[in-house]
Amino acid sequence: MYAMDISLYVHYPFCLRKCFYCAFNSVVDSSLSPGEYVEALLGEMELRSRAITRDRAAVTLYFGGGTPSLLAPSLVARIVEAAASLYSLKADAEITLECNPGTVSGQLLAEFRSAGINRLSIGVQSFDDRMLQRLGRVHTAREALDAFMLAREAGFANLGIDLIHSLPGQTPDMWEKELLRACDLAPEHVSVYGLAVEEGTPFASLEKNGMLSLPEEDDAVRMFELSSEILCGGGFEHYEISNFARPGFRSRHNSGYWKRVPCLGFGAGAHSFCPEPAHGMRCATTEQVGEYLAALEKGELPHREQRILDRRDAMAEWLFLGLRMSDGVDLQAFAAEFGASFHEVYGEACADIFKAGLLEIRDGFLRLSRNGLVVSNQVFVRFL
Repeated sequence: MYAMDISLYVHYPFCLRKCFYCAFNSVVDSSLSPGEYVEALLGEMELRSRAITRDRAAVTLYFGGGTPSLLAPSLVARIVEAAASLYSLKADAEITLECNPGTVSGQLLAEFRSAGINRLSIGVQSFDDRMLQRLGRVHTAREALDAFMLAREAGFANLGIDLIHSLPGQTPDMWEKELLRACDLAPEHVSVYGLAVEEGTPFASLEKNGMLSLPEEDDAVRMFELSSEILCGGGFEHYEISNFARPGFRSRHNSGYWKRVPCLGFGAGAHSFCPEPAHGMRCATTEQVGEYLAALEKGELPHREQRILDRRDAMAEWLFLGLRMSDGVDLQAFAAEFGASFHEVYGEACADIFKAGLLEIRDGFLRLSRNGLVVSNQVFVRFL
């Protein structure tokens, strides 16, 4: 039996401070040491490996959070080593670390490189100190620029930066300057996200009380359009709704999510996807660090929820994940997987969005049109 390619994700849920917009599973001021958490995480990796009977080969490893750049490089190295021994992490695997600019130095970045990290995702978010303060970030614009340059000096040839638009008080002209600064840095990858006000965040409370002044919808749409115009003009490929890469530098790990590649997630709050049984299974680990540790101390997997996908679930995922990418959805592959054509299943439900020019079919692939990219969520709900 051939080895199944898988992706690995490690969640480090600890931060110096919670950003005002953040809805990710993260904890501030924990009494737990990083070493104690990593010991538990390594135990989970060992326990999960015993439950897998099929040969596997990990093609990506991604450290997310939280703020995984708070980890000591020696602890990162132990996790990389465990991934290699337990999950056959390939020699050419993409190994990414999310990096907060306010938490790194040149020496630390060099040590991460020696620990096996070959790609950094730097959480710049903005090059404007006023915007960073409004977001509750712990770093300054100068520190973000320094972190990028120090990463280059440390030998990283695959650097990505994250930026957020449609921030309180931000205008399209301000966002254009952010994008031009990003192009000047010449990273290999840029992720741009429109601010989403998530329930339970400080921003949500401010919005509820009428204290959060966000850009008008037309300005937000213009900022989305500027992202593509400026970054594509700067040599980047707009390969996914929110992601741009230079040729050959697409995020292999994130592309796996959109292509439904099997993924094992480790750590408190991590998510996993397995293509078996039937049409696939998604499961999540408990978000509570205490519960996570307690389960592993008893030799149990710390699952919070597990969901077996039915055929309809899998078809919907295949479409709304695949349509995120510029490559689109291979309609022949869809029909082979599910025994029915796209038009048989969704033709009637999607007739009006085809007529509105939001979806198109070219060369056997279903894709979002340029206008469809702007309102992608309105398209995706048709498949749910």
